[in-house]
Amino acid sequence: MIDKYSTKKEVLQAVKHYGGYLADASKELRGDREVVLEAVKSNGFALEDASEELKNEREIVLEAVQQYTYALEYASEELKNDREVVMQALRQNRCAWEFVSDELQLEIINLWIQHMENSQ
Repeated sequence: MIDKYSTKKEVLQAVKHYGGYLADASKELRGDREVVLEAVKSNGFALEDASEELKNEREIVLEAVQQYTYALEYASEELKNDREVVMQALRQNRCAWEFVSDELQLEIINLWIQHMENSQ
């Protein structure tokens, strides 16, 4: 079992099997890039328990969203406005739309309107 006293090695081994164990790790390890990357690879929802700094790391968020579309909810505002991250989430499940930044939602809607007008 993982707790706040578990070593990095113990936590890494645990999150490789189930990323949700990240929630029980120490604050320090929830901010460790290697640990968090392994956690989101096995369970994208683990992004919720990552440090704020790592919620703003593109590679980690892309991995989380690829594994679990709704992980976009826990990404930084900056990455909710990142086209590649957002498109990765939307390709898998359009319901992730609710977590896309307002700014990018407007941009996507305007592009769609232009496309529709040009196709007529």
